[in-house]
Amino acid sequence: MAVRTVLEWLNSCSGCEIAILNIGEALVPLLTRHLELVHAPILMDHKYLGQRGDGTEFNIPEAEVGLVSGGVATVEHLQVLLQMREKCRILIALGTCATHGGIPALMNGQDRKEGWEGVFQTRTTDPGCSVPDVEVPAPLDRVYACDEKVEIDLFLPGCPPNPALIAEVLMAVVEDRDPVLPHKSVCDTCPVIREGKGAVSVVRRFLVNAEFLAEDPIDRMRCLLEQGFMCMGPVTAAGCAGGGLPRCIAARVPCRGCFGPVRRDGNQMLDMMNALASNGSDFKSVVDRRSLLRFSGAHGGLRPLRRKSAAERG
Repeated sequence: MAVRTVLEWLNSCSGCEIAILNIGEALVPLLTRHLELVHAPILMDHKYLGQRGDGTEFNIPEAEVGLVSGGVATVEHLQVLLQMREKCRILIALGTCATHGGIPALMNGQDRKEGWEGVFQTRTTDPGCSVPDVEVPAPLDRVYACDEKVEIDLFLPGCPPNPALIAEVLMAVVEDRDPVLPHKSVCDTCPVIREGKGAVSVVRRFLVNAEFLAEDPIDRMRCLLEQGFMCMGPVTAAGCAGGGLPRCIAARVPCRGCFGPVRRDGNQMLDMMNALASNGSDFKSVVDRRSLLRFSGAHGGLRPLRRKSAAERG
């Protein structure tokens, strides 16, 4: 019997849904034999308030499993997420926006009012344009990860998640077993040469190429962190390439941290500062420490900075 399945997206870009399509040929038997999609706004016409819009309450069908991508940024996002939790026996947070806030949670690092005004009152729009407040969902006080609002049964981070891991999770639900997922850091799956200490004490931005010979295999390149580049492999969960070579490292560029912290409740900024100190690098040379939370700014990780008074500024 096919497993009733619901897909939803909140504050997201649809990259997670594209990743589902990128499962490829294996997606066909999943959809034709194992899963019964009963609600998926990106694929099918199923209205929240009835097909004619005359309902008064959100109506998402009951299902065995629900996959929700994106964080929670508006009142409507929260309504949809609460319905997903109520109607789905197993609720899966799909992608780093859902698990840790993702790129949209960068907004948490600034004043919400100023942030919204910065979006809607720019030189590219009518100078008199203001933040819309009619017939649009009201924003919440910040961008939340899904588990800050409801209980989540399984977390599958990634920007986007690896298609093979999505397929593994779905088949695990169908077969009523625990999924086999990575539990290591990017560094644990990286084959580059490590010598124990960095060659450069000042952390460098990736404005020049790393040192390597193009004809050499990746396992003959020296660790990018030890070369002085900001590589977030030590504090980032593995899985971007399934169980293979991390994709950024395969391209000879530093890990950017898109799979979120290794520990779900970890703080990539604080953990990275410790990793830099252990590497012999001067963590004070990092240009913008808060940018290390570019994918994990929910859970209170990013907050507006307190403005200094005139006296404090001197």
